[in-house]
Amino acid sequence: MEFLKTCVLRRNACNAVCFWRSRAVQKLSVRKISTTSPRSTVMPAWVIDKYGKNEVLRFTQNMMIPVIHYPNEVIIKVHAASVNPIDVNMRSGYGATALNIKRDPLHIKTKGEEFPLTLGRDVSGVVMECGLDVRYFKPGDEVWAAVPPWKQGTLSEFVVVSGNEVSLKPKSLTHTQAASLPYVALTAWSAINKVGGLNDKNCTGKRVLILGASGGVGTFAIQVMKAWGAHVTAVCSQDASELVRKLGADDVVDYKSGSVEEQLKSLKPFDFILDNVGGSTETWALNFLKKWSGATYVTLVTPFLLNMDRLGIADGMLQTGVTVGSKALKRSQVGRERGREAGSPLSREPDAELDPRTLRSRPERKAEALTH
Repeated sequence: MEFLKTCVLRRNACNAVCFWRSRAVQKLSVRKISTTSPRSTVMPAWVIDKYGKNEVLRFTQNMMIPVIHYPNEVIIKVHAASVNPIDVNMRSGYGATALNIKRDPLHIKTKGEEFPLTLGRDVSGVVMECGLDVRYFKPGDEVWAAVPPWKQGTLSEFVVVSGNEVSLKPKSLTHTQAASLPYVALTAWSAINKVGGLNDKNCTGKRVLILGASGGVGTFAIQVMKAWGAHVTAVCSQDASELVRKLGADDVVDYKSGSVEEQLKSLKPFDFILDNVGGSTETWALNFLKKWSGATYVTLVTPFLLNMDRLGIADGMLQTGVTVGSKALKRSQVGRERGREAGSPLSREPDAELDPRTLRSRPERKAEALTH
């Protein structure tokens, strides 16, 4: 009997040791991703609970503060954020089909799981917390970033982003100025440099046409092109002509004073056209490229997301492919026609010629801005 008791005690002791050893190994195998514990506090934010017009906007004090889920993420305390045209479109449901695939590629979540959805793509603020794999930032650093449209936005007190989406904020800019630049700067840079192939070495003397020149992308593009020595023709309204001339535009075409197509016929053809407008402009804009010269037309308005919203995933992608293919065949003799591609000018201090003050700050009108 004593022998049996001893065996039972030894077995229980062994099981206990094995159990605790297993727990210890389990703890060691779980990699920490952040130096702080998960938080459950709330923050103020502008959100939408469904797609629609401006009445779907809701200000809440009870949005959950984001936490770090991956070791390369950074939490930023927002000091300034801005509203872009894509925010207005996303509020109405633009791109929801494609963006939800990006958010949930395995289709685990039910429809509407993206809500409450925070809008806003630009942020300038201060790093509050870093994942353990983040090497180039630390808490207290002033940073700026452009947040991808499939992630929760920046119209909130805090936002979590990947470390590769963040750069140190230039010391020459205030938070308000810095928040006006990232998304439009990345868009303009990708169109000009990554897609258009232009840079400070090959742009001198090039003739450039910018359609929709007075918006965020257009004003940034004018300044970059002029800094690189290009001749810039800007298409905008008469109200904005003084602005674009101050930024360096050589010629200004007022789209309200008559047909833009007719007005451009008196000018020489262009090496590069940046189309921020889309729609019917594409039907005539390509005619103003230099023939057989490698001239490039870049549009920022593509049918891809709209086709997916309207026709679904498979049919939408097919329709987009047919549209792009037919355009390429029909206009191959004119020049290159390109869509948008990503790039990053945010890792450097802005040149002295670039003036972020051209983008006005209206912090008291965030919600109203989404109506335009």
